[in-house]
Amino acid sequence: MIDPVVLVLLIPLAATALLAAIPNYRLGAALNAAACLATFGASVGLLLHRPAAGAYLLVDDLNVVFVVLNGFVAATTSLFSASYVGHELATGRLTPRHLRFYHAMFQLMLFGMNLALVANNIGLMWVAVELATLTTVLMVGLYRTPEALEAAWKYFILGSVGIALALFGTILVYLAARPVVGEGLDAMVWTTLLAHARDFDAPLLNIAFVFLLLGYGTKVGLVPLHAWLPDAHAEGPTPISAVLSGLLLNVALYALLRFKMLLAANPLALAPGPLMIALGLLTVLFAGVMLYRRRDVKRLFAYSSIEHMGIIVFAFGLAGPIGNFAGLLQMAMHSLTKSAIFFSVGHLAQVKGTQRIAEIGGVTETHPLLGWGLVAGVSAIVGLPPFGVFAAEFLVVTSAFAQHPLLAVGLVVGLLLAFGALLLRLTQVAFGAVRGPLQPVRASHLPMLAHLALVLVAGVWLPPPMVAWFQHVAELLG
Repeated sequence: MIDPVVLVLLIPLAATALLAAIPNYRLGAALNAAACLATFGASVGLLLHRPAAGAYLLVDDLNVVFVVLNGFVAATTSLFSASYVGHELATGRLTPRHLRFYHAMFQLMLFGMNLALVANNIGLMWVAVELATLTTVLMVGLYRTPEALEAAWKYFILGSVGIALALFGTILVYLAARPVVGEGLDAMVWTTLLAHARDFDAPLLNIAFVFLLLGYGTKVGLVPLHAWLPDAHAEGPTPISAVLSGLLLNVALYALLRFKMLLAANPLALAPGPLMIALGLLTVLFAGVMLYRRRDVKRLFAYSSIEHMGIIVFAFGLAGPIGNFAGLLQMAMHSLTKSAIFFSVGHLAQVKGTQRIAEIGGVTETHPLLGWGLVAGVSAIVGLPPFGVFAAEFLVVTSAFAQHPLLAVGLVVGLLLAFGALLLRLTQVAFGAVRGPLQPVRASHLPMLAHLALVLVAGVWLPPPMVAWFQHVAELLG
């Protein structure tokens, strides 16, 4: 029997080669969805069977959270993608050749993200994050318009700067570990590093974490390293927007959390919490203000993603059982909710023929299911009860007031700014005067409804095993 961790990597890698050779769009879309569903099934298998850690691969309580979430969102996005790119083909925006490339890159991106999550080697993790980044760069420029190519180049340049900083931080961690564990592979194996972290040179670890925070923080979308993200969302295909917000940002965050655990294990190293709190709060406040200036619906929700990553990083900066639990819950709820929003927005932009908010209106009347799905998604993402985001943000705010009351006030201000901006735009799009074409849309609503249902259930009831699981991971994060 093949280990689930091998299947999580092998399925998307094999699907990449196969999809690159299949010219038929329908067959390619079906195989893409089937491969994603199979990968999700393998990720669920990791809950039941975890192989022993090796020099290169590791499955533990921390990364299995990310792997399962990654598999689920990728599977639902592939189902949404099948109808979305079919419309793009019918309207001439994409060709069969483009779609063959798109499906192959979708699976290669999934392989890169999964490899980053299960890597037990910090160098291999860096390579995997870079691979996932490069594949998304290629897909952001898929439409080949001047705007799409500009967005892809901007993403590539800023992402390259970020990944170079992360590489330098990774090298510094290796240099800090080498005198303790020796040269070679052992100085890059995560489990070995964590076991000996208390003996590492603390000043070198401190400098390394600053570079890692800036480097992987670029991928997370933290201010002032966020500039690539709105353009990538606005100009790339909407399924890639869903994957960027729901998955790739989480992968970069996961890498950051791994190194945060190293610092927490060294009593002489600086506490990473204040740096994360400061960047997280700055990100929330900046994104809250910028939301009022957005006129493109996908850019609007791109800045919403930036805001929520700020909240998540702020929560992990608070640390402790409540802060870490809230960060994990917020991460999961954001991934599910934001991807559901992009599922709705993607099809609405197709039938209206535009992404400009001023040219989209009355969608609850013209396309009730998509329109009300958008209303539910925005209500969830701004933190209204009874959705799961409300529970997560409530924990973040209460934990912040208990530890840093003044910073908590700033966080609440940022949340209220985003709340007002998103509800303002929602009323224009969902309930305003009917604007734009009225033709029906061919869409698979199941992915959007499944995500919203999960977020709603999570706001009312969390299964006890899931609570215990998250509590254990929160303890591991320190």
